[in-house]
Amino acid sequence: MKVQPLGKSELEVSEIAFGCMSLPENSQEAEVIIDEAVSLGINYFDTADLYGHGKNEELVGRALKKHRDRIVLATKVGNEWSPETGDVSWNPTKSYITGQVKESLRRLGTDTIDLYQLHGGMIEDNAEETVEAFEQLKREGLIRAYGISSIRPNVIRRFLDMSAIDSNMMQYSLLDRRPEELLDEIHAAGVSVVTRGTLAKGLLTGEALERAALQDGYLSYSKDELFGTLKELLSVHSNLHALALHSVLSHDAVTSVVAGASSRQQLRDTIQAYKTPVSAEQITEAKSLTKADRYDKHRD
Repeated sequence: MKVQPLGKSELEVSEIAFGCMSLPENSQEAEVIIDEAVSLGINYFDTADLYGHGKNEELVGRALKKHRDRIVLATKVGNEWSPETGDVSWNPTKSYITGQVKESLRRLGTDTIDLYQLHGGMIEDNAEETVEAFEQLKREGLIRAYGISSIRPNVIRRFLDMSAIDSNMMQYSLLDRRPEELLDEIHAAGVSVVTRGTLAKGLLTGEALERAALQDGYLSYSKDELFGTLKELLSVHSNLHALALHSVLSHDAVTSVVAGASSRQQLRDTIQAYKTPVSAEQITEAKSLTKADRYDKHRD
C-alpha cells in the first residue's frame, strides 16, 4: 500500500483509508475488520464524534488500541447533539471545539488525535475563531494536524487563505466530479484532498447495474443516464471499483480515498480493486463519458 504525505504535516497516510462509520456495532466484529485493514497496509482510520453520538469513536478506539503507534487516527468536530433529544446543531465555536476534543480523546482512548477535522462549515461561521481553536490544540499537543470536511467552494477558499489546514475531505467520484474545479487550487496551497463517496453509494462497484436499477438516478444523472453511463464505463474497464479508485487517485491533489467496509469481504474487494491496474488512457476515457459538473451554490 502506497503512502503519501498529508498536506504539510509530518503525517503519512495510506492511499486507501478506512472510513469507520460503516463498522458493525459489535466490538468483536469491528476488531476483526480493523485488524485485517491494518494487515492489508491501511494506516489511516477516519471517524467522527457525530457517528453514533460518540459510540463509533469508542468502538474505533478499542479496536485500534493495539495498533495505535502504527496508524493515523482522524476524527471530526462541529456537530453538537443533545443527550436528551439527540437533536444536532452546528457549533464551530472555540469553546465547543476545545471542550469536545477532550471528549473525543477520552472515547478514542488516546492522548493525541492525529488529524482533527471541522465536520462541515458555512460562510457565516466565525472561521477565525475556529482556526484559533485548532491552533491552540496543536500547541497543546492534543492534535497533530487539522483540516476541514467541506464541499463548499467559498468555505474551502476561506480556509485556504487564512489557515494552516493540511487536508480537506470532499465527496469526489467519477459520478460526482464537481470538486475538480478546485483540485489544482487546493494542491497549490499544499493541502491534501481526502475523498469520500468515491464508490458513489456502491454504484461504482461490482454491483453497479443492480444498484442502478433500484435508484431513480444519482445527483444530476437521471435513471436512464445513470444506467447508460455505467454500461459505458464497464466497456472501458470491467472492474468499475478499480476504475473508480484510480480515477480519483490519479489527480496529484488527492492523497487518500476513504472507503468504508462493514465486512471483511467488502474490505478485501476494495484492496483488490486498488491493486488492479488501470491505465491513464482508461481514466481519460472514463472522464470523457461522465459529467464534469460544477457546484452551483456556496460560491460567494
